[in-house]
Amino acid sequence: MASRDRDPRRAGAGLQGLVERFARLGVDPAVIGQPEQSPAPQPNRDALELAASRIPPLYQDAVANDPQVLAWVEHVKQAARRGPEGQLGIARARSLLLLGETGTGKTHQAYGAIRALLGAGVRLRWQAITSVTLHAMMRPRPGADPEREMRELERTPLLLVDDLGAGRASEFTEETTYRLINYRYEQQLPTILTSNITPAELSGLLGDRTASRLRQMCHKAVLAGPDRRRAPSF
Repeated sequence: MASRDRDPRRAGAGLQGLVERFARLGVDPAVIGQPEQSPAPQPNRDALELAASRIPPLYQDAVANDPQVLAWVEHVKQAARRGPEGQLGIARARSLLLLGETGTGKTHQAYGAIRALLGAGVRLRWQAITSVTLHAMMRPRPGADPEREMRELERTPLLLVDDLGAGRASEFTEETTYRLINYRYEQQLPTILTSNITPAELSGLLGDRTASRLRQMCHKAVLAGPDRRRAPSF
């Protein structure tokens, strides 16, 4: 039996009817059959404003511009998980170890990295502390609960530990540092650490166990240059 050619006018009318039905339903026909696209992360301005109240005034406008630091920021963004509301939330990721002489901008880059993550729409809870403050916090003092404070630092999604290895080394400071680093190492929680010590000095000042974990868990960025805090006349 000979087949009949399809009437193009009838096909066109049917297609137009489908378009009109999709329009009434609020559906764009152009996206039918296309894979669903995840919404792009939006700058979290509220989080940036809140961060400004917690970041020291000297670093409130800090911008991360070191390529090694920016690579780590991108790594954390890629590792982030999308929550029920579509926002990215920080998840397990590698840490960042910023090394360099005094005044080379390590703390500036560290706070800049936090601001970069917030600006990219990554929702995160973070804390910052110096290693000297960490050790002082863990010593018994009236009205304080060092164990609770340590647990908070251990479990915060993103932690900045500034001036790692500063202060007088002792068995107490070595054990305190190891305890914090080991927990975050095992849980794969991203941590930003800054230090003046060289890679060769890690074991001597922090202990072999801590140094070994830092080498495995961290992206290492070495910053160079003159002391930015020193005026030319000094």
